[in-house]
Formats: sequence, C-alpha cells, structure tokens
Amino acid sequence: MSTTNRRVRVRFGRPASRFAAVVAAVAGAALAIAACGSSSNNSSSSGGVNWATVSSVQAGGGMNALIAAAKKEGTLNVITLPPTWANYGTIISDFTKKYGIKINSENPNGSSADEIQAVQQLGQQSRAPDVLDIGLSYALEYSDLFAPYKVATWNSIPAVNKATNGEWFADYGGYVSIGCDTKIVKVCPTSFKDLLNPQYKNMVALDGNPTEANAAFSAVWAAALASGGSFTDIKPGLDFFKKLKAIGNFNPTAVTPATIQSGQTPITLDWDYLNVSASQVVKHLFKFTVAVPTDASYASYYVQAINKNAPDPAAARLWEEFLYSPEGQNLWLEGAARPIELQTLVKDGTVDKVAYAALPTANPNVKYPTEAQITAAKALVAQDWAAAVS
Repeated sequence: MSTTNRRVRVRFGRPASRFAAVVAAVAGAALAIAACGSSSNNSSSSGGVNWATVSSVQAGGGMNALIAAAKKEGTLNVITLPPTWANYGTIISDFTKKYGIKINSENPNGSSADEIQAVQQLGQQSRAPDVLDIGLSYALEYSDLFAPYKVATWNSIPAVNKATNGEWFADYGGYVSIGCDTKIVKVCPTSFKDLLNPQYKNMVALDGNPTEANAAFSAVWAAALASGGSFTDIKPGLDFFKKLKAIGNFNPTAVTPATIQSGQTPITLDWDYLNVSASQVVKHLFKFTVAVPTDASYASYYVQAINKNAPDPAAARLWEEFLYSPEGQNLWLEGAARPIELQTLVKDGTVDKVAYAALPTANPNVKYPTEAQITAAKALVAQDWAAAVS
C-alpha cells in the first residue's frame, strides 16, 4: 500500500484524514483543547542533549538515554486516537505500562485537520500535541510543522512511504471494506454494485464526510474504481453516491462503533481494520461481517510525525520508537491494521501469526494515486459532494 491520505474519523483515517490543500481546517474540535496553557515546564534538554532537535536515537546517545529523558518529562500528548481505532487503546496502555509515562489523549474522535489546527493554535503551550497520526496530504502540506526524526527501524520502511529527511513516515494502513450487520441485513453485499440493490434502503453509511474524512473520501474513490473511474477520474464515485442517494440507500449517519451496535448503520463503508474492530465489539449481539469489495481494491496508509514544538520531545521520540518496534507493529496488527513493517516482521519471524492470519482477504497487488491525483480528486469531491447527496 502507498501512503495516501488518512483517516478522519471523520484518518481524514488513523482513521483515519484531512484534505490538505483544498479543505479548510475544522475549527471546533481543536479549540476545545486550546484552553490557555503556559509553555511546557518540561525541559527539552536532558543530560546535555536537546531532544527537540535530535533526529535519531543514536544521535541522542541511544535508547537508554532516550528512555531516561522521556521518563523525566513524564508525559506524552496525543490527539485524535480513538481507543477502538487500529488498537490504539491497547497501544496507549502498553506504552504507559512499559515506561511509566502518562499519556494525555485529547479529542479522540477528531480528524487530521483538527490535529494540524491544534499544533498551529497551541504553539509552544504544554498542551500542544507531541505527536501526530495524520493523512499524507496533511503531512505534505504542513511538513514545516514537524521535526525530522528517523526511528531505529527506518530501513524497514519502504522509501515511497517516508519523507527522506524523516519529517513523516507511514505507520499502518488498510483497505476500504464493506461491513454488514447480519441481524438486520438478510444478504450481505460484497461489491459496490450490490449496494445499489433496493433491499438496502437507508442502510449504506460512511465513516464521516468525504470532504473531511479520509476513510469516507477513500470509499468514494473505491466506488469510482468499481464504476469505471480511475485515479485521474473520481467522478464516477460521486455519481455512484448520487445514485445511491436517489434510490434511498444512502444513510447520512456517520459511522461509529455506537451506530453499528445500535443498528443505525447496518452497512458500513470503512477501513477493514475499523470494521473488523467493530465486529469484535458487537459479536455478543450479532455477527458483523467484513469484506473487501470484489469490484474495487483501494488501500492507503496513515503517517506519523513529531511536532517540532513538542512540549515532551523525548517522550515523542520514544513513542515513535515503541510504535516501530516489533512490539508496536504487532499491536497495530492485532487491531487488524496492516503495519508498514509487516513484510519485515514476516521475514524475521517476529510477526503475530494469529493476527496476521486473521486479516481480511484482499488483493495485495493494488495500485495507488499520485500526490497530484489525490489533490485533484479532493478538489472535485470538495466541490461536488454536497450536491451529489443533497
């Protein structure tokens, strides 16, 4: 998979992302965490090392030095990481247990746009995010906000999935999939074509608004690929949802674990790892199936970045080292997400075999749009989405 835009839960996916050049930043959510705070009391220097400028663990004196500096800071600020998103609840808990560092998790249901706005508005305040999990388009547009850093496993990340200077690097990804509540839906759809069946009245929902949420935007692009479109032509995807709305099958409710459990969104177009996570949450109530559409394979990664004004720069770097260790990579895999170092885990024999075997079946030979194609597609979706489903 390539590193395309990420989640919005509205990731813009993380889900996951956020439209880089064509969508205005979403104001409300980030403002909620912007209560006036003083500059961080945590020193960026420890043992004579200025961790705010350190670009690798080796440059800072090694893991022991990094761990000591991070523990001295004592906290880590993260943002828009829902506990049920790619196993982040367990990841956060395990990091704290391992290092004794408290994690402040703000605005868990926000978007990549919210993350960027929080970084911009909070500046050097102590509540500013230390680390980000965002869509590629946001990483590309706002790279001046990030501190270059290369994790110890840098060479295991494919060159196409990272900035050469370490300003951002891919973390985990997945495929657009169809989730289905078998208690409500008699015959579950397995393709975009199936979704046009009249039996699915008011059932088909997205994870957010495609003009803001990467998961939803990616579903529109997957629909385009299934309807004769391409990476240079997303319009068939807009036409698909226009038709879905016209026949009464489109459900405007934004997908969340709660809407799935309540039956409000019986058919969900979302990342496979989010639909799989939902299936585990509701398995005591009903069977929720997950299928990658047979007529379209669309996949992407989200990316990590460190705030250059991180109030806890050592903890931020330790967090990244944790995420890109076999332990952290397998924790994403346990959440049904495909970690960026998956092939290395398999090759080295460090992969969680049970979690790996449980991944939804998908075509591994997918192709990906270019940055220019993503920008053009987002512009068209931003312009025409409201009219398509009005």
